[in-house]
Amino acid sequence: MQEAITRVMIVDDHPMVAEGIQSILESYDDIAVVGAVSGGRDAIAQAEALAPDVILMDLNMPDVGGLSATEIILERRPETRVLILSMHDSPEYISTALSHGAMGYVLKDVQPEEIKTAIDAVMQGQQYLCTGAAGSLSPRGDGAGREALTGREQTILLELAQGKSNKEVAGALDISVRTVETHRKNIKRKLGISSTAGLTRYALEHGVLQGTGRGI
Repeated sequence: MQEAITRVMIVDDHPMVAEGIQSILESYDDIAVVGAVSGGRDAIAQAEALAPDVILMDLNMPDVGGLSATEIILERRPETRVLILSMHDSPEYISTALSHGAMGYVLKDVQPEEIKTAIDAVMQGQQYLCTGAAGSLSPRGDGAGREALTGREQTILLELAQGKSNKEVAGALDISVRTVETHRKNIKRKLGISSTAGLTRYALEHGVLQGTGRGI
């Protein structure tokens, strides 16, 4: 029986990283790299055109970030598995990625064969966290009793904390300004924060802004 081929798309704005990952994956007979793009906007378009089974998604990209791209792609192609491949091990960032629908999180400093292990795991419907990522998510007492933000609220917090206006956030996420305003109020209520500066400070302190490419 012929082995099933897993179609993989790589999303990373560093060509050397993308080429290195592609070289590793192409050494496996059961993986076909169907595309490699450098930004979230291209990832959204090519996910529909190339129909990958698994997307290796970076988080730090100059146009549309990996979190927003993941959310949009999964809304359009829920059968696709997104595996985050990032250098950032912030627990808040990892949990946010998972809440956006990513099935796994792998740090870029893992051994090459672990990327293949992660792809196999998510193809079997399993969540996969590399050792470093799993360690970062160890239970902690921070924020005990606080009402959790939804995945959409976390996305909007990320956008707002980068200094975007309600209108800019609405345009980036293809939702109405009124919807952004409602989410913004809920975020402030849940976090007990009254100002936009407070939201930015919270995002910085909790690692939410890591990997956004904003130089913060």
